[in-house]
Amino acid sequence: MSHGYLSPTGLEIAFVLIGLVTLGSGLLVVTVKNLVHAALWLLVCMGSIAVEYLLLTAELLAWIQVLIYAGAIIVLFLFGLMLTRAPIGPTEELNVRHRWPALIVGLGAAGTLVTVIVQAYQHTWFDPRGAVPLGSGEALGTQLFKYWVLPFEVLSVLLLAALVGAIVLSRRGRDTEEAEA
Repeated sequence: MSHGYLSPTGLEIAFVLIGLVTLGSGLLVVTVKNLVHAALWLLVCMGSIAVEYLLLTAELLAWIQVLIYAGAIIVLFLFGLMLTRAPIGPTEELNVRHRWPALIVGLGAAGTLVTVIVQAYQHTWFDPRGAVPLGSGEALGTQLFKYWVLPFEVLSVLLLAALVGAIVLSRRGRDTEEAEA
């Protein structure tokens, strides 16, 4: 049985629809004026990426996506907003004037990503039976600890530095207020 672009399966249709949700929420992250709303749209984006992993039968990656990105990163982002006393509501003093360049850069990055993915997988179709579970714990552990251990550790140090930086910035404001009082 031949399979072509004009006869997509239900799985492929769901994959494209959820991909559109991911793209739309990603665009809203860079265009919305409220920082908390941007964080919540980022949560939608990360959650829809987890659903994409589930559609690809990579359950472990999906749950890692939910726990690390949709959970920890969003909490870290909101925690940093609260610690640094950043304006939470809509404001004109932030980078609102850069909304259109951000939208253009986001669309360009999304277009490039879609082009690369389409060219890389243009002759590959989803196999619901999945002979080799690429998202299994064994496959993920092999890839992570054999090839990606250094970038993984660098990312963890970067996130720790961001949290420490947020705490330092929040303390600096309190120290000057206490010195003035």
